[in-house]
Amino acid sequence: MVTEAGEYRFFFGWRSDPFFFDVNGNFNHMQFTGDDFFLDKNVCSIVIELPNADLGSRRVGIWARTLDKTAEGWVQADRGGRPLQAVFLPGDEREAYLSGEPADDGRFIGVFAYQLGHTGDYTPEDAVSVARKLLPDILSYDPRRPTRFPDNGRTLTDDVVDGFLSMLSNGKVTGDKVGPHGDLLDEFPYLGPPHA
Repeated sequence: MVTEAGEYRFFFGWRSDPFFFDVNGNFNHMQFTGDDFFLDKNVCSIVIELPNADLGSRRVGIWARTLDKTAEGWVQADRGGRPLQAVFLPGDEREAYLSGEPADDGRFIGVFAYQLGHTGDYTPEDAVSVARKLLPDILSYDPRRPTRFPDNGRTLTDDVVDGFLSMLSNGKVTGDKVGPHGDLLDEFPYLGPPHA
């Protein structure tokens, strides 16, 4: 379903999942084979397109959250801005992290630093420094500059997994041998058609 109003476009519906990652290799102690778990998967998608000018002339921080309807009402079940870190870094504080907001992320620096030190063999000081760069968990975007992860937003073809793995492992693992999907569209809604 596509709705248009002036220069705004909105899409909601099933599409080919654009995320690419060797999930099985990750669970095999980061022994990656290039087997893209998401290659034939679909995802219920929301795509919003608007002019950069409507974001203003300064850097913005973007994040999303998922709400779940419970007997007590709507509860935040997940959130994130940067890809993958909500999965790998919150450790024992996972539930608190997923239900939190970026404005309060300073309280997770120690948890992130611990996970980075454990996984990437960072020194305690370096682990804290990297954790501070990852928090708050927002995707920064400056509409005056070209889009390129990790410095400025993210395109559907940016290999966010390779960047994250390199950071997580302190450079010991630099990629999962998987690249972008070939079914992306050049026009709105940009995500490939859903798989049968």
